[in-house]
Amino acid sequence: MDIHFTAEELAFRDQVRSFLKDKLPQDLADKVRLGKPLSKDDHLRWQAVQNAQGWYATHWPVAFGGTGWGAVKHIYEEECALVGAPRSIPFGVNMVAPVLIKFGTPQQQDHYLPRILSGEDWWCQGYSEPGAGSDLASLKTRAVREGDYYIVNGQKTWTTLGQHANMIFCLVRTDPQAQKQRGISFLLIDMTSPGISVRPIITLDGEHEVNEVFFDNVKVPVANLVGEENHGWTCAKYLLTYERTGLAGIGASKAALAHLKRIARKQMSEGRPIFDDPLFRAQVAEVEMQLMATEMSTLRTLAAAKDGGVPGAESSILKVKGTEVRQAISHLLRKVIGPYALPFLEEELDLDYPGEPLHADYSVALASQYFNLRKLSIFGGSNEIQKNIVSKMILEL
Repeated sequence: MDIHFTAEELAFRDQVRSFLKDKLPQDLADKVRLGKPLSKDDHLRWQAVQNAQGWYATHWPVAFGGTGWGAVKHIYEEECALVGAPRSIPFGVNMVAPVLIKFGTPQQQDHYLPRILSGEDWWCQGYSEPGAGSDLASLKTRAVREGDYYIVNGQKTWTTLGQHANMIFCLVRTDPQAQKQRGISFLLIDMTSPGISVRPIITLDGEHEVNEVFFDNVKVPVANLVGEENHGWTCAKYLLTYERTGLAGIGASKAALAHLKRIARKQMSEGRPIFDDPLFRAQVAEVEMQLMATEMSTLRTLAAAKDGGVPGAESSILKVKGTEVRQAISHLLRKVIGPYALPFLEEELDLDYPGEPLHADYSVALASQYFNLRKLSIFGGSNEIQKNIVSKMILEL
């Protein structure tokens, strides 16, 4: 693979930079740069801008309203991260949509894909349960067929942004007698259905990001089954390859690394910039080399996907290395900033806060961001599980 961008790709990068300069709302970029929470309306506003440009569904086939991009998808995501564009909420456009394109009926594709593009549907993920996280096949949420409906009972947890969602894609057990993976089905469920309740989980930083979702005799049309009954594990694995590849977060890591270097050149220690310390520079160099290697692997995966391939064990490798790099950068940044990594001040979260920000150029709420990034080792399938996948599928151990 040629690791250098072509003249056409470089021209595309210039086009992206021009688009971001003209179309990215400054207040959204300011929120992202300062680490302030984004509302549902913030995300939908940026989604509408991208969709109007035809650049929202970056890896969908053109026939379904996507871009059909290969390596230029990486260019777009990197440029967006560097200027502080909000990251796309993945559950609709990057997770359930590929499953619908691969396994959905024409009716499901015609109905849901345009609504994902328009923002009319906000999706969340119903995978994890209190007793089924890394061992996802142990899930117990039941769906019993009664005529043209499934009756769903059970609970999901760690449902990210479920408080905003009007749709949830769920793994449910439809055959309790089958082997664990063989009795699972993939359902699309309307969150406004009677019997669904959402309870917030407030994290240590005071944020409401995740939820518990309860299903009490919820009626779901059989037409909302994706793929075959009892074969939802195939859909689940396919979806997870896209989730894990996205978790590598190359663009976000490159932006964070640039931020780290900039701050380290300003922050003083013992009369000199921290970046001048040989040990610190060696730590930064180690992280940057790992990031460059992960980026090359990502480009190879994107190139294969453009030619019709589907991420396999490569997605697990990218998930492990990508999340480790993101955590390492946040660790170094926390060390550099020192006392400015203190937990956020409540009033600073208001974009109109009139005072001088304590964290100034350092990004507000670094401490909470640092701890929040620890979860990367777990969600999308824990890194330990991903290493098992790699050993079985590639190393044949």
